[in-house]
Amino acid sequence: MRIFAFALLLALFAAPPAKAAQVNDDGLHVQPWFVETFLDLRQDAEDAAKQGKRLAVFIEQRGCIYCTAMHEGALADPKIADYIKANFVVLQLNLFGEREVTDWDGKVMREKEAARRWGVVGTPTILFLPASADAAPGKSAREAAVARMPGYLRPPVFETMFRFVREEAYLKTSFEKYLADAAKTN
Repeated sequence: MRIFAFALLLALFAAPPAKAAQVNDDGLHVQPWFVETFLDLRQDAEDAAKQGKRLAVFIEQRGCIYCTAMHEGALADPKIADYIKANFVVLQLNLFGEREVTDWDGKVMREKEAARRWGVVGTPTILFLPASADAAPGKSAREAAVARMPGYLRPPVFETMFRFVREEAYLKTSFEKYLADAAKTN
């Protein structure tokens, strides 16, 4: 009887289950604040800069358990989502997608070709692009990116990566050092 009562109390006071993320027609989990654009990365970066934000490109695929974990974990946390929405424009690409993308250097290709060109081998992968479209002329998004998140990181580390980019800490230090310093202050 005590075990039942304890289990009932746990059920009543446990955190509610994470809300399932929406899924688009390609089977990718999406957030309502992800942008729909003409997929020209330099133009998207310029548009983000006009809003005082940075461009982050999320590359995902259907059925990716780590993409689901990202959407139902870190991106479901209002504190993290609000920080990203306030400081970044997020563009989502499909690892196997057919939409045309204009890379940082102007080369036009399908999403799946861009992902291969950028060396994306797992999902999610997030590319953080320069604040200005004038940065890294003639380079691909892979070469122009100021940071890259290969895979899903636990929510506190995930958020720290976005802060690392927003604060332009990559100009002074590595992400690993920045993360260690952030851990010391928390």
